[in-house]
Amino acid sequence: MIDLMPATRRLADLVLAVGDDQLADPTPCPDFAVGDVLDHLSTFAVAFREAADKTVPPDSGRPPPASAANLGDDWRDRIPRELTTLAQAWSRPEAWEGMTRIGGMDTPGEAAGAVALEETVVHGWDLARATGQAYEVPDAELEVVTGFFGSFPDEARGDAFGLPTPVPDSASRLENAVAQSGRDPAWRSPS
Repeated sequence: MIDLMPATRRLADLVLAVGDDQLADPTPCPDFAVGDVLDHLSTFAVAFREAADKTVPPDSGRPPPASAANLGDDWRDRIPRELTTLAQAWSRPEAWEGMTRIGGMDTPGEAAGAVALEETVVHGWDLARATGQAYEVPDAELEVVTGFFGSFPDEARGDAFGLPTPVPDSASRLENAVAQSGRDPAWRSPS
């Protein structure tokens, strides 16, 4: 069992600091602007809370494409609240047991919880990098994230995440984790 609360709090703090003038800015997440990442955070927080609660409808499928147009006026209040609810749902041992459903697929609860952490950490990095915010992640969380990515051979990565990006031997654990997601740890906002 992983405590998601520290990761979701870090991410909520990043969300609260995003300026309205940054919503259209690019991010290291391919084809996503800052507002799109925020919408994805909201969607995944709700979906993974349902996965923890084991209340996902059997006919659920992949989520719709992320879009800043879906944010609404309440996103600064709503997304941090959704992230807190996500962490609370995964704080119960039964969330990690048995099977659940996420993204239209049946999956073990333990695997879904690891994906929830991976999404929180990697998209936290996306948001921090795109908006010029500091971002540090404890080694224990990075170990889970790199272990998750390491469990997939290159040919099984599909469209969920890209092939690992090469990094120098001097790369930090966070840079290694981000590179495993297919992102370039050296990415900088052009603005």
